[in-house]
Amino acid sequence: MKNTSMAQGPFAEQAQTDGAADEADPQRLLHELRVHQIELESQNDELHCAQDELEASRQLYLDLYELAPVGYCTLSDSGLILQANLTAATLLGVARDDLVKQQIRRFIPPNEHDTFLRHSQQLFATGEQHSCDLRMVKKDGTTFWAHLLSLGIQGTDGKRVCRMALTDISERKLAEEALREQKEFFHLIADNLSDFIAVLDLDGRRLYNSPSYQQIFGTKNLHDTDSFAEIHPDDRERVQQAFRKTVQTGVGSQIEFRFLMTDGSIRDMESRGSVIRDRQGNVIRVVVVSQDITERKQLQEQVRQMAFHDLLTRLPNRRLFNDRLSQAMAASARSFCHGALMFIDLDNFKPLNDAHGHDVGDLLLIEAADRLKHNVREMDTVARFGGDEFVVMLGQMDQDKAESIAQAGVIAEKLRAAMAEPYRLTICHEGEAERTIYHGCAASIGVTLFNQHDASLGSILKRADAAMYRAKQAGGNQIRFSAAPA
Repeated sequence: MKNTSMAQGPFAEQAQTDGAADEADPQRLLHELRVHQIELESQNDELHCAQDELEASRQLYLDLYELAPVGYCTLSDSGLILQANLTAATLLGVARDDLVKQQIRRFIPPNEHDTFLRHSQQLFATGEQHSCDLRMVKKDGTTFWAHLLSLGIQGTDGKRVCRMALTDISERKLAEEALREQKEFFHLIADNLSDFIAVLDLDGRRLYNSPSYQQIFGTKNLHDTDSFAEIHPDDRERVQQAFRKTVQTGVGSQIEFRFLMTDGSIRDMESRGSVIRDRQGNVIRVVVVSQDITERKQLQEQVRQMAFHDLLTRLPNRRLFNDRLSQAMAASARSFCHGALMFIDLDNFKPLNDAHGHDVGDLLLIEAADRLKHNVREMDTVARFGGDEFVVMLGQMDQDKAESIAQAGVIAEKLRAAMAEPYRLTICHEGEAERTIYHGCAASIGVTLFNQHDASLGSILKRADAAMYRAKQAGGNQIRFSAAPA
């Protein structure tokens, strides 16, 4: 028994160990299988999530593709529609199932086929993206403007296909057409108006000038030139200030100025400004419409001359003289200086009229007026009161009465001497030989001073007239003074 136990000792222990290992292996394998199962389940969950995300992305792509505001089509190289989204079908007025396998040319009017052909040829020849605008026709026959943006690629089967984006641009084309018509209408007006139309940038440089500007500059290119350069230097700053105010306020104004022509002459211009704004309301351009008002100004001056000047002698008439005398009286009241008024009547005028007629008498009156104008100061006024009567007003003399009388006497004597010189008058009647006559015609001069104490124009004129009458009674060619207020 003892030997048996000793013989089994070591081997028995090994056998026991092996048996335990055999019993443990199934458990370990089962554990590993469970781990693998968990990993597979996790991977399967991740796969399902990825599939869900892929499906969601696919659905989003389909939604974007189908509901995009742009029509999408895939065409074969022969123009056959292979795929199309709902927007494309809606634009062309057909159901999508009816659109597929149709030729795209069916939806292009015959007069646009060449445009589409060139588009397709460029597309496949260059392999680059190309675009074009053309009219397309819906199933019901109505047309619309479309913008095509296309790219030629190779399909999965190796064949060439065209990916095309289709956009309805009818509203844009209508706006462009309306703008084109407006531009043509504007140019039609500008080309046929005598007014000068200029579009300027915010610095006053010319961007556009109507054809009428050729009257001033000929065929010279005015683009990007300074619109203020030809304005008279004395008016330029005033015009620039008006321009800057228009830019700042957006409110145009009307202004008159003198314009220097290329030949050196000066024209009177009248301009009216207005502004062009961008969509944000900012001023971006200034439109100036100008007129040549030279003739109008000349007519206005003629009317003014007729209203306030004697037509024969061009001297101020009684109306203008009264206004200037009123101004001189007001100035005298401010400065306390005296003024002087002279009433002048020609002494030997009627015999000339009786002998040679009123035309010759007019010649003498013109000459007498010139002599009076050339023998007084520039600040003084010479006027014709009517017939052969003239008045001379001397303004802003001295505060001292005696000194003013002395100054007035010097000028009166100068006038008396000038008027007493013989008149050389050239008579020229139609059909008769020209002839010259000499006539002596002196003047009687009445002088009175005036100052702030005078109450009215009438009182001053009456004193001067009375003094003149005394000079005429004394034999003419005389000067007489009338007493003035203290």
